[in-house]
Amino acid sequence: MKLTQNHPYHLVDQSPWPLLGSLSVFSFMMGLIKWFHFHESNLLLFSTFTNLLIMFQWWRDIVRESTFQGHHTLKVTLGLRWGMILFIISEIFFFFAFFWAFFHASLAPSIELGLNWPPKGIKPFNPLEIPLLNTLILLSSGLTITWAHHSIMENDYNQSLQGLSLTVLLGFYFTILQGFEYLEAPFTIADSVYGSTFFMTTGLHGLHVIIGSTFLFVCLIRLFYNHFSSTHHFGFEAAAWYWHFVDVVWLFLYISIYWWGS
Repeated sequence: MKLTQNHPYHLVDQSPWPLLGSLSVFSFMMGLIKWFHFHESNLLLFSTFTNLLIMFQWWRDIVRESTFQGHHTLKVTLGLRWGMILFIISEIFFFFAFFWAFFHASLAPSIELGLNWPPKGIKPFNPLEIPLLNTLILLSSGLTITWAHHSIMENDYNQSLQGLSLTVLLGFYFTILQGFEYLEAPFTIADSVYGSTFFMTTGLHGLHVIIGSTFLFVCLIRLFYNHFSSTHHFGFEAAAWYWHFVDVVWLFLYISIYWWGS
C-alpha cells in the first residue's frame, strides 16, 4: 500500500543518530576531562572517531532526504533558513559576551594589572604581522565564496568549483597561521585577564573557522557530485552565511583585540 503525503512538510523518519550523537559527545567531554587530569587520551580519541562516524552518517541521511528523496520543499527550506538565521544570531550574542569581558577589563584596568592595558609584563602581538595577513585571507575568502555563490546561481559549474575550492584552502590556511601564532605567543591563557580574554575569544573564533571550513568542504564534495542547482542549494547558502558571520566577527576581533587592545 502506497502512502501519499498531502502537506509540504517533512516528517522525519526515526533515526539512531541524535541519541548516539549525544552519547558520543558526552563520551568526548569525559575523554577531555580524563586527558586533562590523568593524561590519558584513549577515551578522547575513541569518542572523536565515533563523533566523526556519526556526523558522516547523519549528514549522509540529510543529503539523501534533501537531494534524492525531495523532502526539502520550499516550506521546509524556509524553516531551515529561519533556523540558520536564529542560530547565527545566537552565535553573535555568544561572541558579544566575550567582547564584553575584554572591554570591561581593558577600558578600566584594575590596580592588579598595574592600571595599564596591556598589563605590565605582557608583550602583545604586532597587529601588522600575522593578524593582518589573516585579515586579508578571511576578506579574500569572503570574495571567493561570493564568487562561488553567484556561479551556482548562474549554473556555472567550473567557476563555482574554483571559487569554493579557493575558499576552503583559504580557511585551512587561516587555521594553520593561527596555530603558528599560538605556538609563538609570548604569553599564555594563564597570563592575567589579557591572556584569558585573548585566547578565549581568538580561540573560539578559530574553532568557528574550523567548523566553517568543514561545512564548506562538505559543500565542495556535494558540489563536485552535482548536488546543487541554481534554485536548490540551501546547504551551500547556509555555509556561506556562516562564513560571512565568521568574517565579520574577525574584523571586530582584529580591530578591538589585536589593534586597539595592543
